[in-house]
Amino acid sequence: MRVPCRIVAEILALLAEKAKPGMTTLALNALAEQEAAKRRAVPAFKGYSGYPYALCCSPNNQVVHGMPNNQVLAEGDILSLDFGVIYGGFYGDAAVTLPVGRIAGHAQRLLQVTEESLHAAIAVTTPDHRLSDISSTVQGYVESRGFSVVREFVGHGIGRSLHESPQIPNFGPPGKGVRLKTGMVFAIEPMINEKKSAVSILDDGWTVITCDGGLSAHFEHTVAVTDQGPDILTKL
Repeated sequence: MRVPCRIVAEILALLAEKAKPGMTTLALNALAEQEAAKRRAVPAFKGYSGYPYALCCSPNNQVVHGMPNNQVLAEGDILSLDFGVIYGGFYGDAAVTLPVGRIAGHAQRLLQVTEESLHAAIAVTTPDHRLSDISSTVQGYVESRGFSVVREFVGHGIGRSLHESPQIPNFGPPGKGVRLKTGMVFAIEPMINEKKSAVSILDDGWTVITCDGGLSAHFEHTVAVTDQGPDILTKL
């Protein structure tokens, strides 16, 4: 799985360089497809359950599954990019939320806390923990800092399929679920709202937004459980 995961990481890094004021998310989607083709990888999301694009682009109050379009990114926006590929029969999946130019302090704080919650969760992805320790870690970290956890969408196992068992919520009590074992691989992905946790889905059937209009951030890594500690496969 290291190869598809590295491809995902490389392409997200390229997209991050291009996500500037004046760019469109449709252009970012085209770039993601081009870069995947250069690496002989197949975009994992395109055609998945009918999703028509290679990339999920979710600005501002969009939580996940935002569809690329011709709307121009503006200074002060935040933009979540979620991307996956298939290579050699295996999947890689990761997400990042980016500042578009200069952003407000409250937006920067949301990005910081969301990313930190991901790394706190990764730290407990070891054979001496249970599955819900990942969930509990995210919830405790985020809520203690005044933000809220999206409950309708979760992380997941990943390997020969994009979404494998088990599901990994970003909330719940510690010490529950299966004991983690070396060789397990998870897509851990906190989705965190600035205000309340409630979300809804737009009429396109994909785009998830916050109900109160607050900002939302999303960070994700594909992580392997090893005897030497968590191995972040989608980290450059």
